[in-house]
Amino acid sequence: MSTPVSISVQHVRKEFGDKVALNDVSLELAPGTFTVLLGPSGSGKTTLLRCLAGIEQPTSGVIRLGDHEVFSPRGYVSPDKRNLSMVFQDYALWPHLRVRQNIAYPLMSSTYSKQQRATRVDDLLERVGISHLADRYPNECSGGEQQRVALARALAADVGLILFDEPLSNLDADRRELLRIEIATLTRESGSSAVYITHDQSEAFALADQVGVLREGSLVQFGSPETIYQQPADAFVTRFTGVSGEFPIVSWQAVDDRLARVTLPFATSVTVDATRPAGSIDGPVSLLVRAAGVSLVDGEVENAVSGVILDAAFTGRGYEHVIALDEKMVLTKVFSHTRRDRGSRVHVVLAPHSCFVMPV
Repeated sequence: MSTPVSISVQHVRKEFGDKVALNDVSLELAPGTFTVLLGPSGSGKTTLLRCLAGIEQPTSGVIRLGDHEVFSPRGYVSPDKRNLSMVFQDYALWPHLRVRQNIAYPLMSSTYSKQQRATRVDDLLERVGISHLADRYPNECSGGEQQRVALARALAADVGLILFDEPLSNLDADRRELLRIEIATLTRESGSSAVYITHDQSEAFALADQVGVLREGSLVQFGSPETIYQQPADAFVTRFTGVSGEFPIVSWQAVDDRLARVTLPFATSVTVDATRPAGSIDGPVSLLVRAAGVSLVDGEVENAVSGVILDAAFTGRGYEHVIALDEKMVLTKVFSHTRRDRGSRVHVVLAPHSCFVMPV
């Protein structure tokens, strides 16, 4: 089993000409944790990963892996001396080497004997389910099979840190789910620390011990998946991690330290989470609603709003509905085990803990 390393990123800035890709990013990651960096294209997550790998050098700041300072104003440690491996989005396999040889490549400079190397490669082939592909070349394998080869190669190195550069983005939905489980299981079994980047919030929440959300080069929130989802730092984090609807608040009144009663364009009184009170905010305020806190009910009940079904989509476990609340405003992803007919009037309950008052 690998010896995991801690990761310390202190005030890292990276500039490409006049573009700031990373702006004063600081992170402290404990050994053995699985960290996911989440953000849209251009948020800086790939640049941060490449700085950890040593492929890019920051403009300023300090990066430490374990007890070793790998970048600072005092010097720079090259990628091959950082005791890490990387799984790339495009697999990055040697095309002239067979699958077995690709996996064995990181072991060539190790202290393992020839027999030990062969045993380790055979074990990894079995663990990632590609023993039958051992003698094929990469171009004779599917995308999912090539990504399994890349994962096995990263694990073969027996390093303290594994970096994942959106490894599932080129795969179809079924293969993404299977390989996500394998990445989570095998990486944790190896004992290595892991940093994984993605723009997919469901993927991030499924994999991570902790999530860092980046926007335009800045780290805007860092915490457990539960914290990011239940206590988002701002409207950007809330939107990016999934909302059913967003509506302007006409007026609001505090109920207590946790709850407020708001007036919306289509409802005179809805009780919502007010732990981020709108009264301390200058400018427009909106209500952002999580799909997990929205449910269809029969008849008028407390904290319900009425609307008309625009669409219903079968998801396998039930139906997701789109509901018009007035001429312009809709709720999406409203789940029910039963299908509601298009054009029918329904009532929707908004759970206060899933409704966030936020400046926009």
